[in-house]
Amino acid sequence: MCGIVGLHLRNPELYPRLGELLTGMLCEMSNRGSDSAGVAVYGDPTWSPPGRSTVSVLDVVAGTDEITRALGEALGVTVLAHHVDETLLVSADVAPQTLRAAVAAHFPAALIAGFGRDLAVLKGVGHPKALAEAWGLAEAQGWQGVGHTRMATESAVVPAGAHPYAVGPEQCLVHNGSFANHATIRRDLMAHGVVFDSENDTEVGARFVAEQLGAGRDVETALKELCATFDGFYTLLVSNHDSFAVVRDAIACKPAVIAETDDWVAMGSEYRALAGLPGVENAVIWEPEPEVVYAWTR
Repeated sequence: MCGIVGLHLRNPELYPRLGELLTGMLCEMSNRGSDSAGVAVYGDPTWSPPGRSTVSVLDVVAGTDEITRALGEALGVTVLAHHVDETLLVSADVAPQTLRAAVAAHFPAALIAGFGRDLAVLKGVGHPKALAEAWGLAEAQGWQGVGHTRMATESAVVPAGAHPYAVGPEQCLVHNGSFANHATIRRDLMAHGVVFDSENDTEVGARFVAEQLGAGRDVETALKELCATFDGFYTLLVSNHDSFAVVRDAIACKPAVIAETDDWVAMGSEYRALAGLPGVENAVIWEPEPEVVYAWTR
């Protein structure tokens, strides 16, 4: 059992409140998973400076000065870095893949939690409420946020096992459920050169979707292909720079609810995650149908 939340803001007047609203949603799902938690925030100008790529990194031993100097010399540009609790956010005016590759080359033992433009990914081990406070999540701004609270079932409680899995540029995936055939699909992906950071079955789904998107498919097509390929019980939320999408398995046994207003679209594992959103009393609210992909674009 895990908790999923997602908030896609349509009204720019709400952008300053993204972190506040996302914090309330995430903390409401704490009893669905208190082992670890994570968020992906799109558009916070401090965490992911506009016009620059940002890489979210965990398990870096080097100091900030050493990191910025080494990466700056390698890339030939100014590199900025600062910590948000245990996550190091590194940004530079280069392509996202270029910055990610430089971080991986210089700090091969580090865990890259996410990368892209306007995206910061924070995750860690501990109670979601404590992590949200340590991150200062309530102060974050932006147009979109995704969160997850984890109750570990099939892999270790470590940062690498926490969601979101953000393995493609500006992409992330969170998951409630389990994939029964993830080991077979993992082997197939590895045979095509895909590298994994954890034993978590969710990462297999995230890598699969990233491969589909990288091949030029849109989110809806990628998720339909996932439904045709993966066995198990799941609710998934997949986001990129300007959109997010929700899909459930053919039996739809994992809970999910969607609410929509003119100002926002939100998704949660349970309605109480959405109950504090402004104007929710006027929202259109429904339970997503099995294997139907629901997608919204900024």
